[in-house]
Amino acid sequence: MLECNGPPRKIVIDKSSANTAGIKAINKMLKGFGCPIPIEMVRRKYLNNIAEQDHRFIKRRTRPMLGFKAFASAAATLDGIEVAHMIRKGQPTPRICPFRQFAELAA
Repeated sequence: MLECNGPPRKIVIDKSSANTAGIKAINKMLKGFGCPIPIEMVRRKYLNNIAEQDHRFIKRRTRPMLGFKAFASAAATLDGIEVAHMIRKGQPTPRICPFRQFAELAA
């Protein structure tokens, strides 16, 4: 990812000291390579809650399924649920038919 997009300017992390230490180590490494701008850390106390809120819908849909037997079927089912939820929330990519985006992401 870093090769294609370059280093990020800002990273949002929780208050974990392990994440802080990791970003500081990366900043040292980048400074050694000659990158003048360090990666800025933005801390959010309840970052996990924000991420989990979006997955609450998926958990509610998969809990009655009693688990999956194969990784491929689990991945395909979860992809379909997530794409359908994105379409319901109005998050499809502009200028692309929602069904086409569903077919591309679920394939």
